[in-house]
Amino acid sequence: MSDWIGYRWLQMHYRLAPVQQLRTHCAIGARRQTIHDHGRVQEFYTARQRPQATLAGHLGFALKHEGVQLELLSRLFAQTGPAELEAWIAAEPTGQYARRAGFLYEWLTGRRLAFPGVRSGNYVPILDPALYITATRTTNDARWRVRDNLPGTPDYCPTVARTQAVTAAETYAAKAQLEALETCYGQDFLRRSAVWLTVKESRASFAIEHEEQHEGRIQRFAAAMEAMCGAGARGLDIDVLQDLQARILGPRATRYGLRQSPVFVGAMDGFVPVVHYIAPHWDDVPRLLDGLRAFEERTIGSAAVVRAAVLSFGFVYIHPMVDGNGRISRFLINDTLRRDGMVPSPLILPVSATITQSVVRRQGYDDVLEVFSRPFMRHFAGSYRFGPERRAPDGVLYNLEFDGYAEALAAWRFPDLTEHAAYLAEVVRATLEEEMPREARYLRRLRELRERVKNVVEGPDTDVDRIIRSIQQHGGVSSALRKQFPLLGDADLAQRLIDAIASVTDEDTD
Repeated sequence: MSDWIGYRWLQMHYRLAPVQQLRTHCAIGARRQTIHDHGRVQEFYTARQRPQATLAGHLGFALKHEGVQLELLSRLFAQTGPAELEAWIAAEPTGQYARRAGFLYEWLTGRRLAFPGVRSGNYVPILDPALYITATRTTNDARWRVRDNLPGTPDYCPTVARTQAVTAAETYAAKAQLEALETCYGQDFLRRSAVWLTVKESRASFAIEHEEQHEGRIQRFAAAMEAMCGAGARGLDIDVLQDLQARILGPRATRYGLRQSPVFVGAMDGFVPVVHYIAPHWDDVPRLLDGLRAFEERTIGSAAVVRAAVLSFGFVYIHPMVDGNGRISRFLINDTLRRDGMVPSPLILPVSATITQSVVRRQGYDDVLEVFSRPFMRHFAGSYRFGPERRAPDGVLYNLEFDGYAEALAAWRFPDLTEHAAYLAEVVRATLEEEMPREARYLRRLRELRERVKNVVEGPDTDVDRIIRSIQQHGGVSSALRKQFPLLGDADLAQRLIDAIASVTDEDTD
């Protein structure tokens, strides 16, 4: 058994059961050592560095060496109450870690400690900006002489650690990549392909949900993206969300608005439902959504791709709407990138197309969702069941019974979305450096094919495209194509078409 210190000592000593794994684990070892393992860190300290076996000793060590773990702290303060903390603060009223602990207790619990306040001293940040994505709009708390740079609110405050992957995402030169694409394919080419990319993103977004066959719904989503992305009030305003949902679902949806019923994400194994994730209780949804909106406001000016990841995945985990949550979450990616100036209007980054373009990337999307959902469901494996069917306040019939809503709230309020930010950054990079150049080459080639074919025959693009596809598929003019277009019965004309199409194909492969 490891000789744990810091957060792990507190977790074991106070019998805490956080849902999310700590990013850093500290223990006493034979020598000072740091081991990195897939974004997690194991720190070994020598026996002389062991903190005192008290709340103050191990919490002070944790805040100094392991950062701020909001879910665990929320559970710790609910378990310990104020007495031990007040004793520590009384003994070290100006100590920076005691002050941080006091502020976090009051911030997390909403209860005031018996402490008159700090009268002087420098302000210290709650989060170390070198270690975390922090608020750009901070406030000073004179009572504790701390700078509140937490990116959210006590109702909802996601954290993103500045890992190597996240730091790289913050400095990624997206504009330079777009400029390189414009230089390669023409200054106006990407703008003229905006509609194409919007429809492609819409189609791929439905493919993620295995609903790519619904053409009308795809067109509605594309139209909503085109009309609302980066326009008007920010995407998390409730009126905007409801307008976006109505545009996406169309006029004949059975329900609209925020949900007032339980929801789970899962699949059917025969006739037995398999639960992959359970969303928060509907009574908690409004304040969780308010907290996510506060993150959006408090982090303006931070890296756009990190903000987009938190808003998109945070929205998915809250699952606030009665329908359309997945599509809205992916809308929020482009909405944020455009508002933050990373992607110019009217361009849409086809991030969903990048996700679905290979089995590996599609699995990566599922894997990053499971960073939170898998430990969540493992923790609450025995807390849900399916019982008699009941009707929720919004009219939805349900039979899911979950006993863990209260216990799970700390995890829902304080998710660690570090891996999600790194994942989306990689998707954006691949979109700009792989997917969009591939689409640009395809569109340039299609335009050239149309021009060559129209030098031989005249017709609308739909007819021309049908001729191109058929000749490419059959290696010549098929009888079916001649039947559809009788003028192709002219052997000389047909050969000229074949040669024209082959010439573009040859150019594309040179």
